[in-house]
Amino acid sequence: MKPLHGVILLALGLMVGAAVGYRSAHQAPSLADSILAIPAAAQSSDRKILYYRDPSGAPYWSAEPKKDANGRDYLPVYDDEEPAFGPGGELQKADCQVSGPRKIRYYRNPMGLPDTSPVPKKDPMGMDYIPVYEGEEQCDGKTVKVSLDKIQRSGVRTEKVEQRVIVRPVRAVGTVMHDEARLTIVTMRSDGFIEDLFVNKTGQHVHAGEPLFRVYSPDIVRAQIDLSILARGGGLGVSAGDRDRSLQGAMQQLRNLGVPEDRIEEIRRSGALPRTIDWKSPATGDVIVKNVINGQKVRAGDEIFRIADHAHIWVIADVAESDLSALKIGTRATMTVRAYMSQPVEGEVTFIYPELKTETRTARVRIEVPNPDGRLKIDMYADVVFQTGDETPTIAAPASAVIDSGNRQVVLVAKGEGRFEPRPVKLGRRGDGYIEVQYQ
Repeated sequence: MKPLHGVILLALGLMVGAAVGYRSAHQAPSLADSILAIPAAAQSSDRKILYYRDPSGAPYWSAEPKKDANGRDYLPVYDDEEPAFGPGGELQKADCQVSGPRKIRYYRNPMGLPDTSPVPKKDPMGMDYIPVYEGEEQCDGKTVKVSLDKIQRSGVRTEKVEQRVIVRPVRAVGTVMHDEARLTIVTMRSDGFIEDLFVNKTGQHVHAGEPLFRVYSPDIVRAQIDLSILARGGGLGVSAGDRDRSLQGAMQQLRNLGVPEDRIEEIRRSGALPRTIDWKSPATGDVIVKNVINGQKVRAGDEIFRIADHAHIWVIADVAESDLSALKIGTRATMTVRAYMSQPVEGEVTFIYPELKTETRTARVRIEVPNPDGRLKIDMYADVVFQTGDETPTIAAPASAVIDSGNRQVVLVAKGEGRFEPRPVKLGRRGDGYIEVQYQ
């Protein structure tokens, strides 16, 4: 492979596409017909009119002047506005002129079709086939010659091929979800009765250490009594070492029941025996599940509250199977939700799930997103754009400069003075309107 350093590529144009079509042994003969749609030059008395074409560019022609359905005159097409074609239908070069009398090599179809004849003839519309002279064939068999006025009228442009960082965006639709690592369930390790409920609404925001409810638990009360007795020197006839071990055991029993450490120390120091305990929130966040009301009995292990920290959330994007190869852990992504279209947020891919959805042939991709202001709400839809570009520069050409027939990809290299050389290329990555190209 040879890189296309410093090459000037012709942007895709209708007329030039026709030229490559004929240079490629009739691979795209229909493009040659569209040459006729290029506006003709002003009439001149010394120029021969070949035929007349529809003024709207529709594929209608006439051998004589006529008007269209709207009363507009058909436009004349002159002989110098038509490209020359070889016996095999290939486009010919017009800059190799031969001095002296010229010899007719063959006759070509006046409509630009890839049909030639060794003798004069007419097409089905009665128009004469156009003679092609020896001086009109290409000199090197590679370069296509196009008049400068045709290039200008066709809007053809050139651009220098250079090294670029190609960023290929992958688009997907995602859903805002809880960060599973930031979910907390509030439960008790013993049976109890709710005597007062401080957090009594779903969705209420709580802070770590804030009381959630006041509960009476017989198991906790019994464990407190044991600790209080041992703390006051209970257990006569027991050695100091055994009493200390019993004291530590009573404290550990309260810890096992979920009693906070400050409450245990208070009992040990003062010997106080409160009948109820205020159960504190273990995390900061929003209450998303509330399964308790005042006076309710709760059993050990029952889920009382579920708290979610929404300062950090997930966006789960459904990515098409064909785009998975462009993603990896650490790929940056930009997400836009419909509620804040002008305020996109940034995130990073942290996990690609190992299975596909059979119905949609998509894979779930997890993106972690900071949400300090709580703007993103759970179950919001998000438009996700993954920035999958490699930071390594590569030789790239404009996507519009590549003529792709499906089996063959060609670019046109500008040689100057209206001369273009078709060259087959191998295509690579795409993104931002550019394609990585290499010579075949």
